[in-house]
Amino acid sequence: MKIERPSKKEVQKYLVRWDSLENYVSQESSLRKLFTETYPENNKLDDVLIKVCSLNDFYGTNIFSPFIVAKHIVSLKIDDRLRNNDLELINDIAKIKVTGKKEINFYSFAAKYCSHHKPKVYPIYDSFDEKLCVGKNAKME
Repeated sequence: MKIERPSKKEVQKYLVRWDSLENYVSQESSLRKLFTETYPENNKLDDVLIKVCSLNDFYGTNIFSPFIVAKHIVSLKIDDRLRNNDLELINDIAKIKVTGKKEINFYSFAAKYCSHHKPKVYPIYDSFDEKLCVGKNAKME
């Protein structure tokens, strides 16, 4: 895939393409409303669980136990850290113990979760970004 050098014109081209995809535009709009208007806080399990499930479904983040992830997020008491733009928060949300002592790093999910609260502070990161940044065969730690 050939990617042109970023420019205002090139960005505009992709924004027009993005805006033409009704399903993506609607999904992002509903997630924005869910994270910033309906359930902006992260201290109630029910609120966090619906955000985790929605994000997982729309992005296919492979969270196989949304309840464990939501419980983990609530336990971290993340609201002050979000308000303070704590960039380490993504790493703390990402590392989740799922069965006993086994820890899984859900970095892409955590970046998306934080980004939907504060998109100007927390960029979304996923496997597509990884391929662009570090090459097809490389993996981020």
